[in-house]
Amino acid sequence: MTTILPVINIKAQSSHHALFLMFTALITLIITFAINLHYWRQFQLVFTFIYLSELVTFITGLAKYLQPQYSLCLTPKNIKYQHRYGQWQLRWQEIQHISLMNETFGLTQVQLPYIGIRLIELSTLAHQISPRLANRLIHEQKPLLACAIRLKFLTLEQAQLNFDAYILPSGEILKGPLAAFMHHTTVLHKALGYHLFLPETAIDRDLNEFCTLLTQCKQTCADYS
Repeated sequence: MTTILPVINIKAQSSHHALFLMFTALITLIITFAINLHYWRQFQLVFTFIYLSELVTFITGLAKYLQPQYSLCLTPKNIKYQHRYGQWQLRWQEIQHISLMNETFGLTQVQLPYIGIRLIELSTLAHQISPRLANRLIHEQKPLLACAIRLKFLTLEQAQLNFDAYILPSGEILKGPLAAFMHHTTVLHKALGYHLFLPETAIDRDLNEFCTLLTQCKQTCADYS
């Protein structure tokens, strides 16, 4: 008899209200156009501004709508992160530690809006992430580099994008976006202690609560082996 393993699907906060925004933009466009027929000459600048606002609202809603249905998929075997530019997937046994990101700035402790994931071996990520997503994350994680520089964990030179080939422990040579991402991830690991970073916008609940959920999933994965 086949055992059906439990799955927890997480919907990103950033994808909420997509249809509402698009519908609102279309309705207001129709209303604006109807009024525009009678008052265009008197209020050209006003109507132009309104049309641009409606366009921005619709594009924002469309961008949210085009996001994957679920940002994260948690199973007893693995964790999968889904982004409109690709995905990465890891087995729980490949993860060493999951934690909130609390950093000290002077005398103040700051909690960054991410959950950090430290891997046992960074090389396991090389073939578990799509090149397009690797390239995208380099740009999305610039705030983390900026934070590390501000905290003096990194210098400006260390934070520079590295396009050199990346050599895995197996001897395999990576080039292009994957190589740049591996260098980028190595730098962030040395500065902040983690390899992967789940942004708060990718989850559907409080950071503390979600971090606890991930930790529990990792701890109980052995029960399904």
